[in-house]
Amino acid sequence: MPCPFHNPKNPTDPFREPRERDGVLVNNFQGKEIPLVLRHEDVRRVAKDWQTFSSDAPFKVPIPTEEDVRTVRQLPLEIDPPDQQAYREVVEPFFNRAKLPEVIAQMERLVGELVTAARDRASFEAVRDFAIPLQSRALAILLNVPDAEAAIWIGWGTHVFRDGNGTSKGAALEAYTNALLDRAAAHPGDDLFSALTQATFQGRPLTRQEMLGFCSIVFAGGRDTVINSITGIIAHLAHTPADFEFLRADRKRIIGASEEFFRALSPVTHLARKCTHDTAVHGVNVPAGEFVSLCFSSANFDATVFEAPDEVKLDRRPNPHVAFGFGPHLCLGAAHARLVVRTLLNTLCDQVARIDVLEQTWKSETEPSYVRRLAAESLHVKFARR
Repeated sequence: MPCPFHNPKNPTDPFREPRERDGVLVNNFQGKEIPLVLRHEDVRRVAKDWQTFSSDAPFKVPIPTEEDVRTVRQLPLEIDPPDQQAYREVVEPFFNRAKLPEVIAQMERLVGELVTAARDRASFEAVRDFAIPLQSRALAILLNVPDAEAAIWIGWGTHVFRDGNGTSKGAALEAYTNALLDRAAAHPGDDLFSALTQATFQGRPLTRQEMLGFCSIVFAGGRDTVINSITGIIAHLAHTPADFEFLRADRKRIIGASEEFFRALSPVTHLARKCTHDTAVHGVNVPAGEFVSLCFSSANFDATVFEAPDEVKLDRRPNPHVAFGFGPHLCLGAAHARLVVRTLLNTLCDQVARIDVLEQTWKSETEPSYVRRLAAESLHVKFARR
């Protein structure tokens, strides 16, 4: 079925024409002309070639850049191998908790509680009343902190660094994170923040800046991406009830369907890489020290890789999407995001007969060279009891 969460008047993939023509699109970001690498094969090649296309660029890997909203390098995102892998190993055990039976059971209880509460209401707004609480409380489970802590995170809205007017919230986030780390150092427990205060890197304790760098990516990296995935899935099942029934008929389909949702929603548009020497990207010369962007959302709609890419095919095989990146910087939170989505789909199949959309508005990423619809700005729906 076509993607109902995209504007039917515009192509689902705004990068198709430039990708099919020459594989690159140059866009002006914050006064800098940056080429976007668009094709699936090229995105994967560049993502692996960290010697040429480096992530060692504090504040500049996300687009737009984040010098105005944080003071610390995000770890392990903004560093290259081999240090990147060593930093990754510091926190990987916590992200792997998403595979533990007890964590899976906790997630099932949480999602069941939230879906039941939503179903029992006459209607609800899926972004703020459902997706943000789910993302926040699921993160508390992953990090092994009390659920009460998530109440603070729920109040942050969809983005941890900027409010709805674009004003920076970065200083408040760093102050909050410093307080968490101070508390963990004084009274260590089994949570991520305690682990950071006791962790070592190359035989020495982590610095406070390094701890804050980990916390920054923990809070920011899976925030709007998971929220947008949740609301996009709800919108799709509402607009495409046949897919809802397809999943309900055989729960084994949910794993493959989850991957297709990640591909079609592509919650991260792109991330930047800094060129270590003069190079060329499909004929565009990029001097050393300048940037290119890996456009994961374009790669996920590459018609040479994905048949009928504008359609959501919940039984798509194979599905080599790059929604979680590729290469050494493959998303740390991928297992967690997959657990959230699989649990949500299973619970919706259990409890909800139908989803009715009452009102919806969308948010888009608007740039000089393209407009990409990202997700729901608001989504008022009703869950019909099964």
